[in-house]
Amino acid sequence: MQLVFALPHMLRLPAMSQPWEASVTGADQTRMAKCADAWGYDMIAVPEHFVIPTEHVELSGPHYLQSTVAQAYLAGATERIRLNSCITVLPLQHPIVLAKALATADWMSGGRMMVTFGVGWLQGEFDALGVPFRERGRIADEYLAAIKELWTSETPSFQGKYVSFDQVAFEPKPVQKPHLPIWIGGDADAALRRAAKYASGWWSFLTPPEQIAERVEFIKSQPDYDGRPFDVVHGLGTNRVGEGHVAQKDPHARPGMSAAEIVDKLSWLGEQGVTVSAVPIPRVGGVDEYLDYAQWVIEEIKPQLP
Repeated sequence: MQLVFALPHMLRLPAMSQPWEASVTGADQTRMAKCADAWGYDMIAVPEHFVIPTEHVELSGPHYLQSTVAQAYLAGATERIRLNSCITVLPLQHPIVLAKALATADWMSGGRMMVTFGVGWLQGEFDALGVPFRERGRIADEYLAAIKELWTSETPSFQGKYVSFDQVAFEPKPVQKPHLPIWIGGDADAALRRAAKYASGWWSFLTPPEQIAERVEFIKSQPDYDGRPFDVVHGLGTNRVGEGHVAQKDPHARPGMSAAEIVDKLSWLGEQGVTVSAVPIPRVGGVDEYLDYAQWVIEEIKPQLP
């Protein structure tokens, strides 16, 4: 089981954030990422939104980074930890520019970049960027195919409704071959079919943990799934956030569990097919207490996980 290190103040989501997190600076995050890297955490993942419509701020909060920029910065501040997103809103970004940014960061980091693509859900965000909300799934599928073409072909060529290119060169290619890992975030059947076709991992958000095994089976039953190795992400605290970022109670994900309880729950998730998870942080008073708990998780929990 791989463990994600959750950096505070990646967002200010009322359903999950603690008050002190709003004061965490970029310098604090850099120090924390270095600690996570040294201690043996497997991954840092960066959420993304570009703008939050005013009517959603109460639930979603206003603070989000651009995922690829933050990943690249964190890669430069660390040495071994992998940098992912959760998620990168694919339809809102030009695929050539995004493919270049991710390939650049993978090349400069020696092959430590990953990306989790989602289609997005905030219509007001799409309206602000002039992207047709109801076409976002079709846009995402086309962009995915175009990005993979740029990353893998020596003579990239693509003809689509939303993006076309021919007679172009594209370097650097990602260090990782055939390309950096692509995961898909989302819970609808369309997202899972997209994961089966394009991805090597699925990041669940709204799926109850007891339904993960059947959803993984759904992915692997799709005709586009070719038996490739496949990761599944579900954090212990994931289901504390419902659709639209509404807070909801999850008795299985309370912060502050004992080591034995955490190991038991993570082991059970592993039996459902989960390969990557995160441990919810209990109420703490600031960065140093947060780091103390995160180090305890690595020292006491990680060695007991399969």
